[in-house]
Amino acid sequence: MLAPKKIKYRKPQKGRMRGMSNTGDYVAFGSYGLKAMECGWITSRQIEAARITIAKQVKKVGKMWIRIFPHKAITKKPAETRMGKGKGAPEYWVAVVKPGRILFEIDGVTEEVAAEAFRRCSHKLPIHTKLVVRREFGV
Repeated sequence: MLAPKKIKYRKPQKGRMRGMSNTGDYVAFGSYGLKAMECGWITSRQIEAARITIAKQVKKVGKMWIRIFPHKAITKKPAETRMGKGKGAPEYWVAVVKPGRILFEIDGVTEEVAAEAFRRCSHKLPIHTKLVVRREFGV
């Protein structure tokens, strides 16, 4: 699972997911990308499941990039615990995703293979996604 080595704050606040993604909103490395169409939290387990699904499809022919990383710790209090006594311990890590963010990229495969890989990958994710093709600048 993905998790940061070192963080500034162990127990961050929830925060808000308003607006569109400012960074990582275009296909930078590969030919095809998987774009988020809505906001949400994607856990490190979901990222790993999606990565395995894409890797099975592209095999050794294509190359894959993961464009998100789970920086945010989500805390939970134990079951059947009374209110108060502070914030719970960190349970798992999530990546905060806004609409327009590119989640994964693929290169070295046909569009049909990329479409099928991203279709299977989208079943592992809690948000709506779509396939986008790289746009060449200055053409």
